[in-house]
Amino acid sequence: MSKYIKDLIFSGEGLNLDFKYAITDSRKIARSLVAFANTQGGKLLIGVKDNGNIVGVSSDEEYYMVQAAAQLYCKPEVLFTTKPWYIDGKTVLEIVVPESTNKPHMAEREGKWWAYIRVADENQLANLVMINVWKKHKRVDGIKMSFSETEHALFKYLHENEFITLSRFIKLCLIRRSEAIDILSSLVVLRVLEIVFKNNETYYKQTEKNTLLNNQIKNWLHID
Repeated sequence: MSKYIKDLIFSGEGLNLDFKYAITDSRKIARSLVAFANTQGGKLLIGVKDNGNIVGVSSDEEYYMVQAAAQLYCKPEVLFTTKPWYIDGKTVLEIVVPESTNKPHMAEREGKWWAYIRVADENQLANLVMINVWKKHKRVDGIKMSFSETEHALFKYLHENEFITLSRFIKLCLIRRSEAIDILSSLVVLRVLEIVFKNNETYYKQTEKNTLLNNQIKNWLHID
């Protein structure tokens, strides 16, 4: 069964996999737990260096520090399962975090609570659009919005450009930041827009998934 872990390590760190040489701070590991829970889920391999070398864990302390991270420094608590793997006389602790249905999860940092997401092989702070998307997914009354000249300008821009940023949208339509966040997050929930992370920037682009609504938008813009 050590082949399973060796294959994971060989695949390298990424969206769903992170290596930790050791756990010395429960607050830091809480960010990884939250990022996986808020994104697509993932696995932490404790006792593995960033370069893939297996050093192993020396005691049960790592498990208890992960447990403390999940219960004390994640809000709401992040659920996880663990399994020890014995490879060449060393123990690698596998932490499996499923994608949560109770987003957003926050991690405590310097007395404040922050939401993190997993982007490639890094944990990044979630912006307000993403946080609003999670909150709107929880609403039982659904999303209601009417398309105004603001949305018309947005879709016209996206017809001519592949991406738009939050700041560009605000300048384009001369609207308040809060209004721009509300519009973008609603369109993401409706699957009209999707969020793209690229070069440490967050972009929004028109999705191809919602064909019916996209056709209605084209008709609205008088685009063939």
